[in-house]
Amino acid sequence: MPTTLALAAVLSLAGCNDSEDSYLPPTPTVIAHRGASALRPEHTLAAYQKAIDDGADIIEPDLVITKDGVLVDRHENALAIVNADGSIKEATTNVAELPQFAARKATKVIDGSTITGWFTEDFTLAELKTLRARERIPAIRPANTQYNDQFEVPTLQEVIDLAKAQSAAKGRVIAIEPETKHPTYFKSIGLPLEKPLLATLEKNGWNHRGAPVFVQSFEVGNLKEISKLSTVRLAQLINGSGRPYDFVAEGPSNTRTYADMVTPAGLKEIATYAYAVGPYKEWIIPFVRVNGVATELGAPTSFVKDAHAAGLVVHTWTLRPENSFLPASLKGAPTSDASARGNSIAEIQAYLKTGIDGFFTDDPAVGRAAVNGFKP
Repeated sequence: MPTTLALAAVLSLAGCNDSEDSYLPPTPTVIAHRGASALRPEHTLAAYQKAIDDGADIIEPDLVITKDGVLVDRHENALAIVNADGSIKEATTNVAELPQFAARKATKVIDGSTITGWFTEDFTLAELKTLRARERIPAIRPANTQYNDQFEVPTLQEVIDLAKAQSAAKGRVIAIEPETKHPTYFKSIGLPLEKPLLATLEKNGWNHRGAPVFVQSFEVGNLKEISKLSTVRLAQLINGSGRPYDFVAEGPSNTRTYADMVTPAGLKEIATYAYAVGPYKEWIIPFVRVNGVATELGAPTSFVKDAHAAGLVVHTWTLRPENSFLPASLKGAPTSDASARGNSIAEIQAYLKTGIDGFFTDDPAVGRAAVNGFKP
């Protein structure tokens, strides 16, 4: 059967058409955070392929934009950041080593923070395609550096193409959960993300509520804008502290914080425009801390119950396997090694017990094992 027909058959079996809620992922949903980012450099087609092979239901591309208006997949628009001492940090590409782009280094204020580096909006897609992806946190994921400089920066269209092709190949629907990054900033420089995103979804037949798509953002205004233009399902992300940047940009007229948004009243307001809520994990199970050190998982809050009562699906983030991200009680030996793996399955299953509908993980194989072995 030709690939397009095979995909149509898979989507048809999954009920992916224009009707309300026609695509629903398996629950609990395993969401590949930037792909299998614990095993491959994040936001590469290789990371997404590994995630799909390892059982992810959804893959997550973070969206930024090029100078010529093409949506591409990076954790940040900064392709490499320069420290005050001139050293490079969080380099997700090799751009800092390419003399032809030395003059593109710039200093910008993004969401209130001053950053020096190289930025996607200063490159055309053709120029960006000459760069190669690198591991963003090599100290924690040294094994991933073996894949440095092997992969391109993918476009949103390439991620969708992969999801469709793999849906046909695997005989199950692979959905996407794209996040719009810094929407207020991009709008301020004349490169808004919303309409290019919806145009890409429309081109692929995915600009509707029944599509295997969830659009997410830490900001609020852009989700509300999308909700007026499309029926595609939306997910409001909730950071562990602080405020949505579009609230900050509004000035003193808007003092709401993420803490206000996680109250029962705040969740009901989110439900007026969003299908799902994506809270930082400690809104659900806070860590117990002793002298500032996370020692163990604490008692669950009422967040999941409150979100469900508001009619929201809950996709929490991010459940990672390395010691660096786990409380002391779940760290693996040697506990002093931030890159060593701990008991991520136990952490994931603790969150599953709270009734979450899905979770973001950097290692979907671990996530799938946790789901498969979970006993409610």
